[in-house]
Amino acid sequence: MFSTAADAVAPDFARNRLLQGLAAAYALWWLALAVAPYDRFDWLLENLLVFVFVGLLAASYRRFPLSNLSYLLIAVFLALHAVGAHYTYSKAPVGWWMTEQLGWERNHYDRVVHFLFGLLCAYPLRETVIRGCGVAGWRAGFLAFAVVLAFSSGYEMLEWGVAMVLSPEEGMAFLGTQGDVFDAQKDTTLATLGSAAALLLAPLAERPRR
Repeated sequence: MFSTAADAVAPDFARNRLLQGLAAAYALWWLALAVAPYDRFDWLLENLLVFVFVGLLAASYRRFPLSNLSYLLIAVFLALHAVGAHYTYSKAPVGWWMTEQLGWERNHYDRVVHFLFGLLCAYPLRETVIRGCGVAGWRAGFLAFAVVLAFSSGYEMLEWGVAMVLSPEEGMAFLGTQGDVFDAQKDTTLATLGSAAALLLAPLAERPRR
């Protein structure tokens, strides 16, 4: 059964074929993109939080499982992030393709992924609030929205801090500003808009289950 936040879920990885497939597909995708990245230093920086996040998901699965829909959304976001880590976000080929098709002046793959962070991760965060805090309705959505905003702002500050402390020159690839002094503000705004869209669509995903 394809579960959502409206369903009761249990930690049954051995029978959850969808979750097994997602885990295997992402592992293969990540390993393929870990080979010969464009900038190994940037690749490592981009993946530090991935190591922590995936480790937390695995460690908490038995005591705090999420729905199949949440794991699917998380896997899609992590797969998109792996592309940016391999090529660096400012040089991702799909970003240049979008630039040619849409007439953009720069590679906006980073902006697209920031928007998709809000769009794809707001629902799992909302489900975490519902299951972990016992909060439902608009309050759960508001808390998820606030967490996305906090994560987006915090990540921009983390990028700056890591780049300055470790290597200001190498850190420019990690920052990916491409000369835009308002890059951090725009990235945070797009993530916020993505989360708002996701939370408006969330009831549609759960309606058939009620």
